[in-house]
Amino acid sequence: MAYSKKSYVEHVAIRVKDIDWHLRFFRDVLGMDVRETMGSEGKPEKAWTIGGMQFNVDPAFEGPEGRMAHLGIMVEDLEEVLAEAAKWGVRELPMGRNWLALPDGLELELMQAHGNAVAEALAVKPRA
Repeated sequence: MAYSKKSYVEHVAIRVKDIDWHLRFFRDVLGMDVRETMGSEGKPEKAWTIGGMQFNVDPAFEGPEGRMAHLGIMVEDLEEVLAEAAKWGVRELPMGRNWLALPDGLELELMQAHGNAVAEALAVKPRA
């Protein structure tokens, strides 16, 4: 039986060479303040905005700037999702059992939602 609950994309992770520029742009142009950083003070390696963006510093990355790293997906029942995903032949990544690689290379970070977080996010009518 397929997963019967709901999920939503909580964040999209992007590889960038200049994290400071991206954080300033998303703050000053789009109003997305930083909610969390990882790394040393004043020199973040990763940063998350209020609004669903995650930026990962990757100065050695060879490819177009802004290549997606992974999708962060909030789920109502993590254990049920992992059990269903196992039937699809996806590969677990070294970061943990909630990190999956799909056959085409797309990576997912699955996160357990709390309370009514999923229902509240899905209730937003972005085109209203």
